[in-house]
Amino acid sequence: MPGGSGIGVISEAVRERSGFVEPLYAEIEKRIVGQRPLIENILIGILSRGHIFLEGIPGLAKTLTVKTFAEAIDVGFQRIQFTPDLLPADIIGTQIYDPREAVFKTRMGPVFSNLILADEINRAPAKVQSALLEAMQERQVTIGDRTHKIDEPFLVLATQNPIEQEGTYPLPEAQIDRFMLKLLVGYPTKAEELEIMDRMAGGRDIPVKKVLTREDLFAARETASSVYLDD
Repeated sequence: MPGGSGIGVISEAVRERSGFVEPLYAEIEKRIVGQRPLIENILIGILSRGHIFLEGIPGLAKTLTVKTFAEAIDVGFQRIQFTPDLLPADIIGTQIYDPREAVFKTRMGPVFSNLILADEINRAPAKVQSALLEAMQERQVTIGDRTHKIDEPFLVLATQNPIEQEGTYPLPEAQIDRFMLKLLVGYPTKAEELEIMDRMAGGRDIPVKKVLTREDLFAARETASSVYLDD
C-alpha cells in the first residue's frame, strides 16, 4: 500500500484539477436538456483517451452534445456523415497532383481534428469503416508513403441508429473493440421535452463559454492516470 502522504498529495491534485467539471456540465447543459449520464461518460472518454460508441434514434441531440463539448473545451470538431458511397480518402485524405509544380500534395481529411463524430457509421461499407481503425488505434494516418500523426486530444464518437437496419453494414468485431464505451441514448422525459421546446423556440443559438484550455485538459488526464487503484 502506498504511504498516506502520497495519497493525500494525489487527492489534493484531483480536487484542484477537477474544479472544471461542474462548470463544464453547467455550460453544456445550457444547450443540452437532461442526458447527464451521456455528458459524464463523454468526459470520461476524453480524460481516458477512449473512443465512444453512441446508439440511439435520430433527434436526441447526439451531434449537438459532441459539438457543444468541443466548444466548451476549446478543441476542433468534425462531423462525418457515413453513406454507402463514401470512400476511405473522404475520411483520411489523399494525394493530389499539382501540375504547376509537378508534385503530389497531401490533402488532409476531416479525421485530422480533435473530436470526430462518425455519424451512422454502419451506413458505409467495411472498407470505409476500416479506414478509421489506424487512426483510432495508433492515432496516426498513412497517406501514400507518409505517416501523419493526429494531434491530441483525439476522440472518435460513432453513432448508430438501432431501429433502421435496411442498407446498413454491421461493424466487424475488430472495429467494435476500438471503442471503450457504448452509450445508449434514450428519450427525454415529458418535463425535459417541454424545457427543450422552451429553449429552442425561435431557433436562436445558445452561446457556450470555453471552460478550460487544452493544457488544463492534458493536466487533468495526467492526474486521472495517477490515481491509485487497488488490485
